[in-house]
Amino acid sequence: MNWPTGFAALKRGEGCEMCEQGRPEETPYGVRFLAGEVADAYLQLDDRQRGYSVVIWRGRHVAEPTELSPEEATQYWLEVLEAGRRIESRFAPLKMNYEILGNALPHLHTHVIPRYEDDPRPGNRFPHPPGGKQGDPEPSTFRADVEALSS
Repeated sequence: MNWPTGFAALKRGEGCEMCEQGRPEETPYGVRFLAGEVADAYLQLDDRQRGYSVVIWRGRHVAEPTELSPEEATQYWLEVLEAGRRIESRFAPLKMNYEILGNALPHLHTHVIPRYEDDPRPGNRFPHPPGGKQGDPEPSTFRADVEALSS
């Protein structure tokens, strides 16, 4: 298995999709429920797990959290944790997972994944489906979740 085509250039920020997005309310992947000082949290348009969200660093391009200054890192983590708190409050999961990967798109972002009592793999890493997206969530439930997470 090879790294994605152009990975080194993406890691430098060349053609980075997340940088080019700006700070939209919606992306092809999700709807924003938290606009922080340095990050945005998006509830994912993906039926793999209710409440599955991604928090995206919205400052200059960085691929790794180690590239942040101490002040930037503090603010980023505070905003990741705020997204997690909102997800916990709305969905009452048994456990929360926070994953920083970036192996496909090397721009700092954190997957925030609630884990429930009926979890598909309790005690293990969440089983992301091959190829990404699982399916579309039910629209009215999804919009109600975005609204609840936004307040």
